[in-house]
Amino acid sequence: MKRDAQIVERLEKAAGYSFKDRAVLEKALTHSSYAFEARAAAPGDNEQLEFLGDSVVGLVAAEFFLRAFPERSEGELSKLKASSTSTLALAQLARAVKLDRAIRLGRGEEKSGGRKKVSILAGAFEALAGAIYLDGGFDAARAFISRSLGAASKPIKSDSQTINNAKSALQEICQKAGLAAPVYRLVGEKGPAHKRTFTVEVCLGEKVLARSKGASKKAAEQAAAEKALRSFFGRKIKRLSPEAFVIEADDLVLP
Repeated sequence: MKRDAQIVERLEKAAGYSFKDRAVLEKALTHSSYAFEARAAAPGDNEQLEFLGDSVVGLVAAEFFLRAFPERSEGELSKLKASSTSTLALAQLARAVKLDRAIRLGRGEEKSGGRKKVSILAGAFEALAGAIYLDGGFDAARAFISRSLGAASKPIKSDSQTINNAKSALQEICQKAGLAAPVYRLVGEKGPAHKRTFTVEVCLGEKVLARSKGASKKAAEQAAAEKALRSFFGRKIKRLSPEAFVIEADDLVLP
């Protein structure tokens, strides 16, 4: 494989899996921008493996959380699965196994900061999961994905904790308190088109609860909602993923 051997070795070590078919791994690490530029020299891009990996990750995540938390309701299990397999969450898992260093990008994508783009990182994680499934079977893919998801479940200590994403939780507690629904306002945009930063405020009436930034409007809104919740509940909130948290159910009431 025409790759930096040390980078690939670190990836396999972090992923806990060593490939038998190196060509499958090489394809998983090849972004479409690189494949387009390299043409005949490239093994094809990782989009088909990403397609496969999306289903493998979803199945393993559903099984993982069902086994880990059998007493949880279908709704809570769905929130866990959705938050742990979102684009932001998968990008975070990709960084944890050093995929951001191992993926092959075209020159233009490299210059535009492709190694930090959450969509590219999330796709690479799914492609790697798909590649492990093809190379080693379902048990190998399950082991890899389950290890990656394990860290996401550590903050859950008891059945009395509620699981939610920040925007939904903020809206729910405002409704319980008889208040109007929070409103999110875009107050700023910065940076080039490929590396945009959005600034969002979350307000209750005329009062600004929090302001935060993100690589997308959705991410900025979630971050602002989480910041507002932390102003109310502080360390009682334990983050599960970039989009979800847990807190004792009895504590989720506005002071």
